[in-house]
Amino acid sequence: MMRSFKWVLIFILFAVPGFSQQHFSPFRNDIQIFKKQDSLHFPGSGKILFIGSSSFTKWTDVQDYFPGHPIINRGFGGSTLPDLIRYEDEIIFPYKPEQIVIYCGENDIAASDTITGKIVFERFKNLFEDIRSKLPSEPIIYISMKPSPSRWEMRDRFIDGNKRIRKFLRKQKNTRFVNVWKPMLGKDGKPVENIFTADKLHMNAEGYAIWKKELEPLLLK
Repeated sequence: MMRSFKWVLIFILFAVPGFSQQHFSPFRNDIQIFKKQDSLHFPGSGKILFIGSSSFTKWTDVQDYFPGHPIINRGFGGSTLPDLIRYEDEIIFPYKPEQIVIYCGENDIAASDTITGKIVFERFKNLFEDIRSKLPSEPIIYISMKPSPSRWEMRDRFIDGNKRIRKFLRKQKNTRFVNVWKPMLGKDGKPVENIFTADKLHMNAEGYAIWKKELEPLLLK
């Protein structure tokens, strides 16, 4: 019985167009929610687009932090840079953004001990080049991978990835690198714990206030 089911499943995967992508692509449900929201009320074009992982997803009141800047938040929790690339035609280009803010790469490193800072950089470079192929002059901001108590043992890879991305962006036009690493550290050189939620990974309002301070001067009005 189990063997029969296995072969039926294999047949569906290969014989039914789109079945595999629709049902097994990671975060497909998140993307469908975005598309449904857009069908009910499209947020418009020419705004500031936030894309990335859960640090953006959980920043549900991001517009309140930047009242003078129209923002579209398309962060989806747990995502990696390959996920942003996978869905770029659905979460980036339809909005024709005036500016793009990216926070991603942290989950790449957390996913496996084999993911180095160099790999994260190469993935970011692929995303960057994809964006530039269709949006050649729009300003792009990358927020550095942050330090957090729960992932502190990964810090060397985070720091290496941040350095590589920063160096790359310095040579690109209309780009900025926002370093939130140092402002989130205490005098002891470790992450300030009271700016995080109970999971020691995601930020509370005090953590986002740090991001606001670093990011706001660079946002277009």
